[in-house]
Amino acid sequence: MIARSGVELLEICEKHNISLSEYAIICEMEESDANREEVIEKMRKNLKVMMSAANEGMEKEVYSVSGLIGGDGYKLYNYAQNGRTLTGGVTTMAMAMALSSAEVNASMGKIVACPTAGSCGILPAVILSAGKQLNLNEDELVKGLFAAAAVGMIIGQNATLSGAEGGCQAECGSASAMGTAAVVEMMGGTPKMSLDASAIILKNVLGLVCDPVAGLVEIPCAKRNAQGAITALCTVDMVMAGVVSKIPFDDAVSAMYKVGKCLPEALKETALGGVAVTKEGLRLKEQVFGK
Repeated sequence: MIARSGVELLEICEKHNISLSEYAIICEMEESDANREEVIEKMRKNLKVMMSAANEGMEKEVYSVSGLIGGDGYKLYNYAQNGRTLTGGVTTMAMAMALSSAEVNASMGKIVACPTAGSCGILPAVILSAGKQLNLNEDELVKGLFAAAAVGMIIGQNATLSGAEGGCQAECGSASAMGTAAVVEMMGGTPKMSLDASAIILKNVLGLVCDPVAGLVEIPCAKRNAQGAITALCTVDMVMAGVVSKIPFDDAVSAMYKVGKCLPEALKETALGGVAVTKEGLRLKEQVFGK
């Protein structure tokens, strides 16, 4: 029953009249030889870890081991409480959660590397902020994570989730694509609508480089997590309004993979290009590691 492409995924969902989340649950049951309850409880544990990481940096200032980043999740959370944000509470809280998870990761705290540690804040922020806005229960959030997994599996099979191989478009881009697909399902959208949302995300992040300052997953990674979460939520609204992707999901995945292959080594997690080698980027590296 394993789909090798978005087209196959949609065919399976249509043939069996199932959602993306149900498809992922069935796949995991077959792959791990576990029953339905065991599979769901395992994902629930992931959700609990995501919740903890998303909240820790909002409840207190969390700083990375290097000291390069920290406290931004706390700042945004408090800013959101004043009720006078420009973009509204949902997006501001999503940014706060994304930054919180990224800060917890950089402080050597516990996170879910979904799909990677460098993009760990996007999916929790999207699922949790949307779940709160939609008044969804924990079981529905777990289903959202399974829907995200269905999309992530296709991307992983046909492209890459690694910044070292495909740039940040492969990490934060894939995380955003997974998150937007999940929330489309959470709002009652079809599998086709979820894949349209994912395709729109991937098209809009093509060429996003991986250029970590000092080689650490902190700058500009944390703020890219926040932006990735917002992009995912905004794309949900586009698709739920009836907007479709002119470029199919499979084509978008293929394009992302090919663009990643074209990126030079300096822009794929080596810290040899982009903001990592700017004047300030190099100064921060020296601050952390010395000359």
